[in-house]
Amino acid sequence: MGGGKKKKSITQMAKSQEIEERKTQPRGKSSGPSSTSSTAEKRITGITVPNPRDKKIEKELQGMKVLTPYSLASRLNLRLSVARDFLEELQRQGLVTFVSSGKGTKIYKLAASS
Repeated sequence: MGGGKKKKSITQMAKSQEIEERKTQPRGKSSGPSSTSSTAEKRITGITVPNPRDKKIEKELQGMKVLTPYSLASRLNLRLSVARDFLEELQRQGLVTFVSSGKGTKIYKLAASS
């Protein structure tokens, strides 16, 4: 019945944006690259498949009861697709055994070492 708000012109939007920036900015601080340092830094994840015979990776795997792509990716700082490929490679080598699969997620456990 009343209709929507009238669209602001470009100069009006720029002025309102400047006013909002002044309100949110603490006094005495200048705007620039230093103000963006407070945002969370993006974590760089590995793209290459790690060596399964590496001692550090073996220790990490032994400390886990079950292995899922997500748990492996978060522990070893890998991408999810790389973790999935890594678990499949470990299964081919006989280091892990397949337990179960749910909706798109496979669950593995360490193979019994003799």
